[in-house]
Amino acid sequence: MSPRETERILAFDREHIWHPYAPIPATVPVHPVVSAKGVRLTLADGTELIDGMSSWWAAVHGYGHPELDAAVTGQLGRMAHVMFGGLTHPPAVRLAERLVEITPEPLTKVFFADSGSVAVEVAIKMAMQYWRSQGRPERHRLLTVRGGYHGDTFGDMAVCDPVNGMHHLFSDVLARHVFAPPPPLGYSAEPDRAYLDELSRLAAAHAHELAGIIVEPIVQGAGGMRFYAPEYLRALRDIADEHGLLLVLDEIATGFGRTGELWGCDHAEVAPDIMCLGKALTGGYMTMAVTLCTDRVAHGITSGEAGVLMHGPTYMANPLAAAVASASIDLLMSRDWRDEVDTIEAILSSGLGGAAELPGVADVRVLGAIGVVEAREPVDVPAVQKLAMDHGVWLRPFGKLIYAMPPYVCTEDEVDHIAAAMWAIAESL
Repeated sequence: MSPRETERILAFDREHIWHPYAPIPATVPVHPVVSAKGVRLTLADGTELIDGMSSWWAAVHGYGHPELDAAVTGQLGRMAHVMFGGLTHPPAVRLAERLVEITPEPLTKVFFADSGSVAVEVAIKMAMQYWRSQGRPERHRLLTVRGGYHGDTFGDMAVCDPVNGMHHLFSDVLARHVFAPPPPLGYSAEPDRAYLDELSRLAAAHAHELAGIIVEPIVQGAGGMRFYAPEYLRALRDIADEHGLLLVLDEIATGFGRTGELWGCDHAEVAPDIMCLGKALTGGYMTMAVTLCTDRVAHGITSGEAGVLMHGPTYMANPLAAAVASASIDLLMSRDWRDEVDTIEAILSSGLGGAAELPGVADVRVLGAIGVVEAREPVDVPAVQKLAMDHGVWLRPFGKLIYAMPPYVCTEDEVDHIAAAMWAIAESL
């Protein structure tokens, strides 16, 4: 792309196109990508950057993988899309079979959604419609924890952190749910008995009006990149069972091995009643998400007044997305993904460990293929991104957080580069 065409595109983009959580006209630069291959992004000026973000945690196999390319082009030769109302097709059935096979055993029913946010909306509706079908419409609230993030649509915003999250502007029009304090920080930390008691107390006080509990298992993502001990997740499963609540786990960011286990809930050896998947589901190729539930939930919903689950997206079970999702799962399970993630964890831990002693750094934490440097003050995003790019790495910090979620197929040298960029940023704070 010529410099003149690049400037034209950037000028139009700046004046006319919304970017995530950004104003119009744009006040910070965006960087035009013209191709992506392996784990590298190529910019219009020829600059190559290692993608330390996996395109917001989705491109776990990198870009342009021949098996995923073949899945898309092969399916394109048959059909790109067909409505799912009254019809079905082999890619959807095969993907559902695969998901039922690899997710926790109680999850047997599959709802295909368009995006992670929609998958969470569907999960919330499942929980509420379940209780309405049982003749208990008063059980319409959810218990969750501060520090969480579940998406940007209205149902999702209502269960995100109401104070430090990104949706406080809408707090007066959102549904009112029940919030516990954030889980104490530290995957390996000893459980805080007082915190466990507080969870039990809140659940007992509101059990008569609660439909369920919704959390991100083990890792809270965009709400703060916080890791917590598996004991708290086990406690939430026990609390849900004690009061007959549905446990909803948002595995959109944690699923498909990101935390070192296939599912975040595997760390605690628990299974949810409803699970949301997305992001890495299609290997970053197509937008698609899934909400799975148990027989109990599905039969409870369909035995009620409506007789059906009241949701149905236009692009539900899109054949292209379903085909590449199955191929992505097959590819993941055919490799030693656990060793890949363990290697990333070891390199990030080694490369970032000393950064905790730097004056501008509040904390450093690593779990699976996730590395986080938490600054003491909010960072200057354009300056931080420029420094990362000077080191040949693409990162997307937010708030006080500089973090990386590399593609699993990164070489050791590429992960070293990512850690070095994060270290340089930490030194600059």
